[in-house]
Amino acid sequence: MAEPAAGGGVVRFLSAILPGFPSFSGSSIVSVPWGERRSDERVYEYDVFISYRRGGGTLPEWVRNHFHPRLSALLEDYLGESRVFLDDKVPTGASLPSEQRDALLRSRILVPVCSPPYFHDEWCLSEWASMAERERLLGAARLIYPVVFCDSVNFPEWAHERKLRHFNELNQPDVQFQASPAYVDFHQEMKTVAVELVELIGQAPEWQSGWPVLSPRPDPPPQSRLPRF
Repeated sequence: MAEPAAGGGVVRFLSAILPGFPSFSGSSIVSVPWGERRSDERVYEYDVFISYRRGGGTLPEWVRNHFHPRLSALLEDYLGESRVFLDDKVPTGASLPSEQRDALLRSRILVPVCSPPYFHDEWCLSEWASMAERERLLGAARLIYPVVFCDSVNFPEWAHERKLRHFNELNQPDVQFQASPAYVDFHQEMKTVAVELVELIGQAPEWQSGWPVLSPRPDPPPQSRLPRF
């Protein structure tokens, strides 16, 4: 299997194969030589890593109140246990903390919960780009399962190249949502997500210690084409 590219080469590669993928300046990689394994290291700790913009808006509340607990419960139904990583800290630094880097390295599948600000957040782009590079190294593996919270029209083109699971009509953040008729639809949609994730989890490759973690710096948000009122 090919060695992973060093330094900014991975980011340049992603920019080349994904039209519109940001050309991150000052990108770095934290990794171990590909295929190297120590006998004292653990392997996978998580089946799913939920990637989302942790600060601002109603998305974090929706993830914590509804998406994460429902996904965890459904995966427990299918797999007998629930191993879903969710970081609920608001970012305060420029790069991924060691806890998140380690969890990402030891997760089988990345589930990005996306809204337009996701694609301007350094942590989110680092998580997506890292798993995309793992896919490239492995060949045919599908390790990213994007979920749409709102407004996929304004996602970058490279995000639309993947199958997106839409929750635009089921994204009420308040706890009271669970008592509404629409929550039945939410539960059914989450069952579909869980079933598809179980399949991807079962196809995940053997864990390798050398998978890279990219630390890209996102491009600034594009200028709005709509008039401001």
